[in-house]
Amino acid sequence: MIIVILVIAAVAAMVLQARSSTRSDAGRVTRGVAESFAHAPGTVEAMQSPDRSALLQPHTAEVQRATDVDSVVVVSTSLVQITATDPSHIGQPYQPPQLVQEQVLPRLENGETVTFNLSQPGFRSISTAVPVFDADHRLLGFVAASIAVERVDAIVNAHLPVLLGGAAGAVVLAAAGAAVASRRVLRQTHGLGPAELARMYEHHDAVLHAVREGVLIIDGDGRLMLANDEAKRLLALPAGPEQQPVAALGLPPATAALLTSAEEVTDGIHRTGDRLLAVNKRPTAPYGGLSGSVVTLRDTTELHDLTSRIADAGQRRRLLYEAGMRIGQSLDITRTCEDLAAVAVEGFADRVFVDLVDSVSRGEEPPAGIDGPGEVLRRTVLVGPSPGAMPVGAAVVVLADGPQARAVADGRAVVDAHHAALTVPLRIRGGLLGLVEFGRTAPSPPFDREDVLLAEDLAARAAVSIDNARRYTREHGTAMALQRSLLPRIVPERTGLDIAHSYLPATAGVGGDWYDVIPLPGFRTALLVGDVVGHGINAAVVMGRLRTALRTFATLDLPPDEVLGRLDELVSQLDEDASELNVTGSTCVYAVYDPVTGHCLLSRAGHLGPAVLAPDGTVSYPEIASAPPLGVGGYPFGTTEIALAPGSHLLLFSDGLVETRGRDIDEGLEQLRSALAGRTGTGPDDVCALAVESCLTPHPADDVALLVARTGLLPADRTASWDVPADPAAVAPVRAACVRQLTEWGLEEISFSTELILSELITNAIRHGAPPVRVRMLLDTSLVCEVFDASSTAPHLRWAATTDEGGRGIFLVAQLAHRWGTRYTPTGKVIWSEQSLTADPAAFAPLDDL
Repeated sequence: MIIVILVIAAVAAMVLQARSSTRSDAGRVTRGVAESFAHAPGTVEAMQSPDRSALLQPHTAEVQRATDVDSVVVVSTSLVQITATDPSHIGQPYQPPQLVQEQVLPRLENGETVTFNLSQPGFRSISTAVPVFDADHRLLGFVAASIAVERVDAIVNAHLPVLLGGAAGAVVLAAAGAAVASRRVLRQTHGLGPAELARMYEHHDAVLHAVREGVLIIDGDGRLMLANDEAKRLLALPAGPEQQPVAALGLPPATAALLTSAEEVTDGIHRTGDRLLAVNKRPTAPYGGLSGSVVTLRDTTELHDLTSRIADAGQRRRLLYEAGMRIGQSLDITRTCEDLAAVAVEGFADRVFVDLVDSVSRGEEPPAGIDGPGEVLRRTVLVGPSPGAMPVGAAVVVLADGPQARAVADGRAVVDAHHAALTVPLRIRGGLLGLVEFGRTAPSPPFDREDVLLAEDLAARAAVSIDNARRYTREHGTAMALQRSLLPRIVPERTGLDIAHSYLPATAGVGGDWYDVIPLPGFRTALLVGDVVGHGINAAVVMGRLRTALRTFATLDLPPDEVLGRLDELVSQLDEDASELNVTGSTCVYAVYDPVTGHCLLSRAGHLGPAVLAPDGTVSYPEIASAPPLGVGGYPFGTTEIALAPGSHLLLFSDGLVETRGRDIDEGLEQLRSALAGRTGTGPDDVCALAVESCLTPHPADDVALLVARTGLLPADRTASWDVPADPAAVAPVRAACVRQLTEWGLEEISFSTELILSELITNAIRHGAPPVRVRMLLDTSLVCEVFDASSTAPHLRWAATTDEGGRGIFLVAQLAHRWGTRYTPTGKVIWSEQSLTADPAAFAPLDDL
């Protein structure tokens, strides 16, 4: 009975032990499967992909079939099923049982791997869950592998008949007196009979050789104890490798060293031959085995290739994104080509050449192609190592049998494997802009088909931006030429003024800033600077129209406020007549300097006032009567008179000199003051250059017009004036005094004609004007005679009839003088004439007919 009880107890213990061992083995299996899948290369990238279910579901199904587990599922951190045994559950939320909610999920979120028994109605399982983290240790989700408890218990239940039969045999043997032998047999066989042992070995052998994972067992002496079929295939082991030292199996030294080392390895990627193997290695001693290690191998070559292709595709997308963001930010052709090269060398090529058709770099239309072999392109950009290559700016000859000619002829990219170069034509709307050549140097791989497609895409994007820059260059050149042609080519030399000027176009385009110097009667000079709204050709056209109109108004010798008033009316009419031209908002400052008095009359319309650099080096900004910009209308224009000491510098400028995006006008004016302060004895050219150098930014957003005039006075001995009584008898004495003054000046040659002119002008002033009457003569480059009176009635040139007794005086003046005219003053008018300093006999020819 004792033996029977002992046998029964032993059988019960073995059943419990077998069930516990089987469930423990099931836990290890699920743990190994879950960890292997979670740490497999590409799992993290797939879980970060937008199509993660499509990428992971096939792999979970394959693992489930290969490892014979009941399920392998992947869930997100929000417990949404990424993969599922039933595909209809993909994307559905997973409702965890209370055990999982309270005991499993917190440990997973802490980075632990959890093996647990799950019991639900109708289903019990042994499961292992593994968290998945990215490179920055951010939790992406969980991988869980499960084996049904029913399958585990079925294995144990299948062995119960054997155990019972063995017990019965033991009882019989014990009864026969073989109790000691029975105990020894039971101890050695663990209660299993020969059939069960054979079946277990067969199962073990079938599983070992059927799995798609290589398994090696190596003892502590470095001998190979066991290798399954997959391990032999992956490592290309010779026949019968068991019991041989690993070092004698002909493996690569690095592989042999890895297998025989004592260190543990977890999902290490190891290259052997043309394969990439994921290696896991653990010691066997802690698990009850002899000293040694067990090694598992997985072939990840295809997965690695797929991951590499995905990474390459991502890099290409990033490169195209960078190209879209950076190429075309500038409207400069060279800068656009440099941006193309900079993007390409950041992950696509080691060197880049950009060669443009010479006419394209000047903004002209691109040709359809090249004329033939020997066509010359212009090297625009060279980036990267290129010994012996033509430098930037050099002429590049297209050879007949070269890749450049083939690329142009085919209109497609051409790969030159010998020089590791890829040549792509830059085309737009059928026209050839140039060629771009991408090159690689060792150890970079050669160009493949995907690289060709990427290069053509880059070239197409760049061609659009280069063509935009070309169009802008052409328009900018046209506007610049028009602007230059509409500005004065030379500034006339004027009495009492030494003038310097500067015009600098904006980087972004030609604007409407302008200046002019207009001679006025009496050696006076009109100085003006204007600014038309907008940029480009339209602004240049508007500028030309306003400059022409202002010169016309200035020749009427009107005060500055009246000149701007008439210009304001013209601007309003232009805006009404031409909707495509925006004229309203233009500004102007108009100054008239008189070298006899040293006074300057100024008026401005929405423009900055002038700066005055005094002879002592002080800089001031006089208060000038202001009005709104031209075209606004409804506001009067005022005139301000300032006195300028001889040697002063009057600066008229547009706002582009002192105002930028990062600097307001007040700061700019103060900067100009600081630059000019203390500059004594400096000429206008130096003042002009100093103002530009100190105030202008490297890449101005607005154009700049600057006019600098150093003032002087007409010498006192070059002027003479007389007050004339309102009596015709006073004409003769004044005329005689004028003749004597001409004799003192050495102008006897023109004294007769001058005497006739003054006689007519003084007589007209006395007869038709109003007192007081005053005569003034000015001498400089010519002789100017002026007659002042208080009347506003102006004489007119006309043909006198044969029977008329008068009406020939002004005609006589017009014939004898080089120029003559009338200007109005606040107290009346001035009739003036201007004569050359030498007598002109031809001027007296009409007198025979009078």
